[in-house]
Amino acid sequence: MAGIGHNGGPGAGSSYRAHCWNVARRDLLGARLPVEIVRLQVRRAKELGLDYKTYAGVRATTGRDLVAFLYSSNALGVFRRGQPIPSTEATRIARIAASPHLGCAPGLAPDVLARQIGAVSGRPLAPFGSSWSEMRDEMKAWLRSQGLPGDAVLMIGETAHEREMMTAGGLAGFVTGQAFFAGVADAV
Repeated sequence: MAGIGHNGGPGAGSSYRAHCWNVARRDLLGARLPVEIVRLQVRRAKELGLDYKTYAGVRATTGRDLVAFLYSSNALGVFRRGQPIPSTEATRIARIAASPHLGCAPGLAPDVLARQIGAVSGRPLAPFGSSWSEMRDEMKAWLRSQGLPGDAVLMIGETAHEREMMTAGGLAGFVTGQAFFAGVADAV
């Protein structure tokens, strides 16, 4: 029996909510956008080195265009001090129409790696085991110092810890380095 104020419509079970979410997301991701807007978004996605689905998903979620990418040293395949960034990754980053920034795992030299990719900034990332509030505060301080809105920065990373940093900092999304550098980006 429904309580006071219930309109007798379908129940709000998880399958119904999932259906509503899927319908709303499908409508938002382009089914009803004018073709000129879709063409502009496809062009912008290419400039950013992203597939359209990833770009449109981030754009629909945040309501903003992406202006910067934060690459982690893990996504770049750099794990030891003195190890260079592979040339294929550096070349791909140079072609992207978003300002590059670099976040390094502890023990690496952010300034050295940042120069290799022409990054605007290079910084150490929060060490593994950092609390949520420490990650949030550190990420927000970095965003303020760079004058960047968090929801306009996409993180290219590899680890679950980096994904947590992205969420704690309020960044636009997360794409794995493997997917990004293979050209098959799918944001989370």
